[in-house]
Amino acid sequence: MDATSLYRATVVAGAFCLATPAFAQEVADRIYSGGPILTIDDARPTVEAVAVKDGRILALGTHEEIAVHRGDTTDAYDLNGRTLMPGFVDSHGHVVMGGLQALSANLLAPPDGSVTDIASLQNTLRQWADAHADTLESVKMIIGFGYDNAQLEELRHPTREELDAVSTEYPIMIVHQSGHLGVANSKALEMASIDATSKDPAGGVIQRGADGEPNGVLEEYAFFTTIVPLLSTLGSEGIEAFAEAGAELWASYGYTTAQDGRSSAGIVEALKAIDVEGALPIDVIAYPDVLEAKDYIEANVSRDYTGHVRVGGCKLTIDGSPQGFTALRDRPYFDPVGDYPPGYAGYAAVTRAQVQEAINWCYERGIQVITHANGEGASDILIAALTSAQTQYGDPGNRPVLIHGQFLRQDQVASYQQLNVFPSLFPMHTFYWGDWHREHTVGPVNAENISPTGWVRERGMRFGSHHDAPVALPDSMRILDATVTRRTRSGDILGPSQRVDVMTALKAMTIWPAWQQFEEAEKGSLEPGKIADFVILSDNPTAVDPETLDQLQVLTTIKNGTVIYEAPVDRGWVRAEMPPMASAPDTADQLLHAINAGFFRQTAH
Repeated sequence: MDATSLYRATVVAGAFCLATPAFAQEVADRIYSGGPILTIDDARPTVEAVAVKDGRILALGTHEEIAVHRGDTTDAYDLNGRTLMPGFVDSHGHVVMGGLQALSANLLAPPDGSVTDIASLQNTLRQWADAHADTLESVKMIIGFGYDNAQLEELRHPTREELDAVSTEYPIMIVHQSGHLGVANSKALEMASIDATSKDPAGGVIQRGADGEPNGVLEEYAFFTTIVPLLSTLGSEGIEAFAEAGAELWASYGYTTAQDGRSSAGIVEALKAIDVEGALPIDVIAYPDVLEAKDYIEANVSRDYTGHVRVGGCKLTIDGSPQGFTALRDRPYFDPVGDYPPGYAGYAAVTRAQVQEAINWCYERGIQVITHANGEGASDILIAALTSAQTQYGDPGNRPVLIHGQFLRQDQVASYQQLNVFPSLFPMHTFYWGDWHREHTVGPVNAENISPTGWVRERGMRFGSHHDAPVALPDSMRILDATVTRRTRSGDILGPSQRVDVMTALKAMTIWPAWQQFEEAEKGSLEPGKIADFVILSDNPTAVDPETLDQLQVLTTIKNGTVIYEAPVDRGWVRAEMPPMASAPDTADQLLHAINAGFFRQTAH
């Protein structure tokens, strides 16, 4: 029995003899009480108090049961009516690229930003450049994140010429909210060696104007193999700045465990470096790209953390963005906006042979594989590959994960259940792009069943509910609201039969993603011996009107028993003795120096 298991066994055994003098000697470092405490443990869903010692849960129960753990050195933490529950576990996100979101011009549409048309996008970029004029003079790049053509008045992507109107002196790169597309101005295209003679890469498209010249829009592997690798070649200081900013952003929304869902060797090493420096406040599970980093994955995959970092397995990406019309469907898109041929159904980013080889490699080694498959066509490819691998290798107990599954058929849900696949779904799409899906991607009938959490629960399957940040902010309360209500931006309820209750939605953000990542014995619920990872909310999500879930606030995030985040506005609740999380990095200096360290140093030619 390892040390962790021994500790858990000790405290669990002690929980049955709370009143004995011997166990009374176990004095808690801190006791939380004074508000609702949700355990996410069906055996005991709520308790009055929780005792913590050495960063783990010592005991929980009634005030009387916990009183035996109070000593002269115990800190009594009064929740003052607020709600304590397990810290959120990230079912799927990109914490390092989330740092890019945190440190660049905010091109998101309301309610997360103010960009509503191309003019406001241009103005936001100009304002960002003006605010960073001092460092921009030496670093020479403008970057923005989060524009969404579906939310622009023009219902199209900006062009290189419209970005040139912001600046021809500096290269400009803006990243689509999906993370699967981007737009570059003429200067950036020149530095990336993209011109009229450039050929589309496999699994990607360089969009062009009527004259054959690139219009600035780069899709999928045209984006990944030109712009994104340039960012991934940042110097260590730059990558570390992104990683630190992303981790702090996750912590501010109550996440105590994050995922880096399409990682690389360099990014994992950067995460380890900032953790050694004490600048990584939460745990991060990385999944490097299986097509690019097999050797690194095989050498580093582990169920155990090095500090706050571990490699959990492999990431595979089959298709692209449903709202960007690059996801692979099994039928034509309903009414795609743009220059698409009749019967257009999207495309795969990789070949069937690549998918099968990657899945086989993971199964042969018993390594977990998480696979991005948005469209029905992509799921057909994944199901076939998983079926073949399980026939050849059996089930190694590697808990394969479907990432997104925006457009699924009921027979595919049944196949995933048979193959023991954990679905990590994206109900936030119902809010951000539900109206767009109804009107343009799949039509009014099939839009009712995007992110089909109802179908999954009918079969008794666990699922995870994720944010995919930086596709959206890692806003835990927005996830909770969307999973329960499925309200769109316009106020419509998209697929009422796919809604789930609040407790189910909370499990999909805590204990079920902990299970997804082989951490259910340590995280995801409040039980004796588990890690003291908590979030404190402004109210009880199981008691408020479900239509107000998105108004709940994350007030405090606690990792291993230590406060790592407190809301800067206390909203009437002050805990002055609690240390705040380290201040956010200097956004201008760290982002711009990161870009200077790698992006254009690698492309100057």
